[in-house]
Amino acid sequence: MPDLIAQGPMPTDRWRRSLSKTENATGSIILGRTAAGWAIPWDDRISRNHAKITWTGKRLEVVRLIESRNPIFYKGLRKDEFDIAVGDHFVIGQTTFSLVDQRLRVMSQSDEPPALTELTYAPAQLRQIRYRDADQRIDVLSRLPEIIAGSSSDEELCVRVVNVLMQGIPQAGLVAIVADPRKFESSAAGANLGQSFGLGSDSAVRPFGEQTDTGIRLLHWDSRSALGNRFSPSARLIEQSVETRQSMLHIWSRTQEKGTTSYTQSENVDWAFCTPIVSEACPGWAIYVAGDFSTFSAQKSMQEVTASFELELQDDLKFTELTATTISSLRQMRLLQRRQDSLRPFFAPVVQRALATRDPDEVLAPREADVSVLFCDLRGFSRQSEESGDKLLDLLRRVSDALGVMTHHILARNGVVGDFHGDAAMGFWGWPLGQEDSVLHAAQAALAIRAEFEASAAIKNHPLSGFRAGIGIATGKAVAGRIGTVDQVKVTVFGPVVNLASRLESMTKQIRAPILIDETTAIRFRKQMQPGGARIRRVARVLPFGISTPLTVSELLPAAGEGELLTDEHIRAYENALDSLQDGNWGEAFRFLHLVPAEDRVKDFLTVFIAQHGRTPPANWQGVIPLPDK
Repeated sequence: MPDLIAQGPMPTDRWRRSLSKTENATGSIILGRTAAGWAIPWDDRISRNHAKITWTGKRLEVVRLIESRNPIFYKGLRKDEFDIAVGDHFVIGQTTFSLVDQRLRVMSQSDEPPALTELTYAPAQLRQIRYRDADQRIDVLSRLPEIIAGSSSDEELCVRVVNVLMQGIPQAGLVAIVADPRKFESSAAGANLGQSFGLGSDSAVRPFGEQTDTGIRLLHWDSRSALGNRFSPSARLIEQSVETRQSMLHIWSRTQEKGTTSYTQSENVDWAFCTPIVSEACPGWAIYVAGDFSTFSAQKSMQEVTASFELELQDDLKFTELTATTISSLRQMRLLQRRQDSLRPFFAPVVQRALATRDPDEVLAPREADVSVLFCDLRGFSRQSEESGDKLLDLLRRVSDALGVMTHHILARNGVVGDFHGDAAMGFWGWPLGQEDSVLHAAQAALAIRAEFEASAAIKNHPLSGFRAGIGIATGKAVAGRIGTVDQVKVTVFGPVVNLASRLESMTKQIRAPILIDETTAIRFRKQMQPGGARIRRVARVLPFGISTPLTVSELLPAAGEGELLTDEHIRAYENALDSLQDGNWGEAFRFLHLVPAEDRVKDFLTVFIAQHGRTPPANWQGVIPLPDK
């Protein structure tokens, strides 16, 4: 497939792009000052979208777009629609577009003649060299961060870097960015990114560049010649450089001395060097630069040419090595950012903040902490499953939305999502950093979850319609952190307080309270709650099934206000009824319960219990209500 070369008025105003990369299904490409992937930003005489080009397989069709301001010139004449063959060119504004068909063939080690001179340069050795033209080199290098950051894909990155190297190495006839796939396949980045050779927006889906017979992949290349010259990069040089992680220089030319034959490694190439881009983010990448001895006197001997060339080339090698180091560092940062982003769904924001400033092993190590644990279970799932038996994917989406409500409010209140159990979620507060107000955060999350489910239920055809939530909160000591086996771990919390929160969530079904909390949570909440905020109602002292120690459970209620069923007077009446019940004055308890609205479902829990015993406490009454099951 031919390439299109755009060359502006300055040497730096240039790119080479393969016509194999089309931008739409028709195979057409838009050229323009801001056209994605094919922009000519240096020429203000080119419109934002100026021309449409299409490769037919033999010729390149060029059509000027209606919105373009300036004409297109072909063979000195204005043309709005024409086609060109390989070797032709056209002009828009101050930029010349040339259609070329130059191919690179990476020469295998068996075909390649031995180098007459082979030199190796360690990175530390190159960094000690002083530039003879430091101002110009540093000016070019200073633009690398902007070039890399502004690249939308790996293809675009390679195009831009090659242009920088062509500008910074005047003696280079050819510059290529190559990759040794063997190094890629064995790297961690390769394992993480499948068949991709990079980290761009689309390269994680497919490889880019051209695969050669030797296995070396040409990611991008350019040459100063627009003629059909063939260049043959050395597979041996590339593989040695990547393997040793050092820059290597090969010189092939011989002079016509008595008894010898003059030859070069390939046409128009007398020398080449390769500099590896050593980084996990650039697995197997290297920069390949080649040229000839046309700038040297033909009267000089090979020894003199080589000595002079080595001295002149040291600046170019140092420049290339610094370019490679800059690419390596910046892309490594991009890889780390990508990994951090990929881990974002696995760690709560509060954990991510801790990991950003402290050692991960220290942060995630299991340790005892004072935590508040919230269990939230989805109500109505069984009935919805029966009704949506033929629409399971739709049901799955709705359940996912419901779980999303739970996790959103847990994370929004600086909590950590510790686990999922089917249609239930568990969150906790107090780790990785201690939180004195962990009870308040847990309470706020619980009330927000309840409010969102209730609001959704009032909207017809809402995805969460028909679902409710039962929530239990318990506070106490637990082990939090990275918990699991040698094969798999997760960040969660472990201990009796977790089981208690789960039991409280289960009790909401029997007691008919949306949110139940244990006594420790209730005591701390009363100390920390703001006047006019959320409220607490003592519900009962119960003995859960399978447990020998009674529990005092309370209900967490929203603040009093418009739309709330229970006023503060109603709560006091209920708690007076509870005190009378526990003291054995069941008749008085029954009278107080009549002061609570009939719509209150929690009231029914005490009323039914009193009625079941004929309004008379049992002989061994201790103020504890046994629960018949979980």
